[in-house]
Amino acid sequence: MNPPETSVVIRTFNEEKFLPGLLAAIKQQAYRDHETIVVDSGSMDRTREIAVQKADKLLAIESRDFTFGHSLNAGIQQGFGKYIVIVSAHTLPFNEYWLENLIKPLHDDTTAMVYGRQLGGRSSNFSEAQDMRRTFGKQRRVLRPPRFFANNANSAVRKDLWRQHPFDEGLLGLEDIEWAKYWMKRHYQVVYEPQAALYHIHTENWRQIRRRYYREAVAARWIGIQTTRHAAACSFLEATRLILDWGRFLYPGENRATTPMRFRDMARETIRFRANKSIGTIKGLLDGGVMENPNLKKKILFDRTCKAVVIKGAHQAAIEEIEIPEVKPGDTLIRVAYEAVCATDIEIYEGTLGYYQNGIAKYPIVPGHEFSGRVVSVGSNVNHLDVGDLVVVECIQSCGSCEACQRENWIACRQRTELGVIGRNGGYAEYVVVPGRYVHRLPPDFDLMKACLCEPLAVALKGLKRLRRTWRDRKMQRQVAVVGAGSLGHLCARVLDLWGHRVTVFDQNRKRLRYFNGCGIAVSDNLSGLGDFESLVEVTGNPDALDGILHQSPAGARILLLGLPYAHQQYTFENIVAYDKMLVGSVGSAAKHFDLAIELLPQIKTDVFMEKVLPLSRFKEAWEIASSGKHLKIILKIN
Repeated sequence: MNPPETSVVIRTFNEEKFLPGLLAAIKQQAYRDHETIVVDSGSMDRTREIAVQKADKLLAIESRDFTFGHSLNAGIQQGFGKYIVIVSAHTLPFNEYWLENLIKPLHDDTTAMVYGRQLGGRSSNFSEAQDMRRTFGKQRRVLRPPRFFANNANSAVRKDLWRQHPFDEGLLGLEDIEWAKYWMKRHYQVVYEPQAALYHIHTENWRQIRRRYYREAVAARWIGIQTTRHAAACSFLEATRLILDWGRFLYPGENRATTPMRFRDMARETIRFRANKSIGTIKGLLDGGVMENPNLKKKILFDRTCKAVVIKGAHQAAIEEIEIPEVKPGDTLIRVAYEAVCATDIEIYEGTLGYYQNGIAKYPIVPGHEFSGRVVSVGSNVNHLDVGDLVVVECIQSCGSCEACQRENWIACRQRTELGVIGRNGGYAEYVVVPGRYVHRLPPDFDLMKACLCEPLAVALKGLKRLRRTWRDRKMQRQVAVVGAGSLGHLCARVLDLWGHRVTVFDQNRKRLRYFNGCGIAVSDNLSGLGDFESLVEVTGNPDALDGILHQSPAGARILLLGLPYAHQQYTFENIVAYDKMLVGSVGSAAKHFDLAIELLPQIKTDVFMEKVLPLSRFKEAWEIASSGKHLKIILKIN
C-alpha cells in the first residue's frame, strides 16, 4: 500500500472525554488519505486504551520526558505523511472539510505552515471564547515578518521542512511560533486558513489557566517575541478586553443564543479569567530563570492534581484539589472507580474515632478504604500488576519487616498505616497511590461497583475464620446468631449461609431484616432467643447488645466481636469463666482474606448493597443517608 499523504499527530494527557469524538470526526473527513498518531505522555485515565482501539498508532512517552516540542517530534517521526497535521485532543472539527482545507495551502511550495480557525464551545470560558474570536477571524491571511504567529492546536506543516528544523524541545510552549518564525525569516510564508475550523474546548480550572499563560509568557520571552517591557501593558490590555467582553455579552448581535448565562455569572467568570491570565502572563514575562531549572519546568508542564474529599478536622470536610503523589518503585497508581461509605469515614469526620482522639491518627486525611479501581501505572519493582488491571486494595498496610510483621501479626506493627484512616490517603479521590504489595488484581470481567465490597467482606472473613478455629469439628453444621444486620453483619450472614450453617440475624431495623427475604436465613427483631446459639457474631458495637449476648448466650458459647466501638461499661467476667464461654476479637484483614473475598464475592447476592449510588460531589449527603440506616450501603461513584 502507498503511504498516506498526511499524518495527523494528536498530543494527549488525560483526554478520554474528548479523544473519541475527535478520532471519529477525523475518520468522517471528506479527505481520507491520512493516518492518525496519538502521542500520550502518561495519561492516568482511559486515553491510551481509546487510542489503541480507534487511532492508527499510539506512541507512549514518559511524563518525565514530555515537552510540547518533544512529543510532536516523536509523533512526527513515526508518521509516513509528507504533510503533518497537528491537532489538540480536546478539539472537534467544524465540518468534514476541515482537514482538506488545512493542508491545501501546503501545496504551494512557498508555504511552510498553515493554522486554522478556532472556535469556543459551549463549555468554554466566555472571555476565552472572545479571545479566540478576535485571534481567529473570518478573513484569510498570509503572515510575514515581523508578524510571527501560529497555533499547533490546529495546524499543518511540511515534513521536509520539519526534518531540517524540528520543533524546539526545550520550550515550555509556543513551539509553534518558534517554528513559524524560523521559516518566515527564511522567506517562507505562514497561512491562516479560516475555512479549516474546529471547536477548541478548554476545561481548565483557574490555576491551570494561570499556569498555561505563565509558561507561554516564559516561552515568548525566550524566543524573543516579547520582553519584560510587555508586562507593564498586560494589565491594561486585559482590562480593556474585559470591558469588550462585557459589551459583547450585552450586545451579542447574531450570537445571542450562545450566551445563556446571567450577567452576574458572566461578570464573575470574566473577571477571574482576565485576572488569572494577567497574573500568569506578567509573572512569566518577569521570570527568566525557569527555563534552566528542570524541576520547575516539569511542574509547569504537568498538572498532577485530582479532586478529593479532604477532612481537615472534626466537621471540616470539603472537596479540594490535591497533588497526586509520585509513583515510587514499589508503588501503584490507581484510578478510583467506586468507594463504599463506611461508618469509620463518618467517625473520622465527626472526630469520634479513637485513633484521632488518642493521637495515633492526625488530620488532614482523605478518607475511604472500601474502593475499587483500575491500575494507571506501576513502579519498577511491582511485577504482579499491569496497567489497566482491575484492582482492590487492603486497608491495613504494615511495614512488612519488623518482628511483628515477621510473625504475620500485622495489627501489632507500630509503623502500620491504614488506608484512609491512619497516615495514608484513601479512596475518596479520583486517584490514589498505594504500595503495590497491598493491591489485588481482579478478574477482567469483575463488576467494579461490586468489587468495592471486597474490603468489608475480607474483614468479615477474617473474623469468621477466627471464630471457626474455636470449633472442635469445623465440618459440622452449626446454628449461628448474627447480631446486627448492617453491611458487615449482612456479609457475615451470607458467608455463614454459603458455608452451610443455619443462620439467624437479629436487628431492630426491620427493613434491614427484609433484605434476607427468600434466602433461607432466619431473622428476628429482638434478642430474646440468643440462648439457643452456641456461636454468636456481634457486629453492632452497641454495649447493650453486647451485654445481652454475654448474659443470654449458653454455656460453652463462642462469641465473635466485630463491632466497634464498644462504650465503657462495668462487667463481671464470672459469667464468662463460670460457663466456659470464649470471646474472640477481630479487626481488619490481610492478603489471604482479600484473596478469599475476591473468590467468594461473585457467589454472594449483593444487589441490596447497590440501592443508593451517588457522585463524589454529594459525599456529605451520602454520609447523612448512611447514618440514617435507610440503606444497607451507600456507594460513591468516583470515575
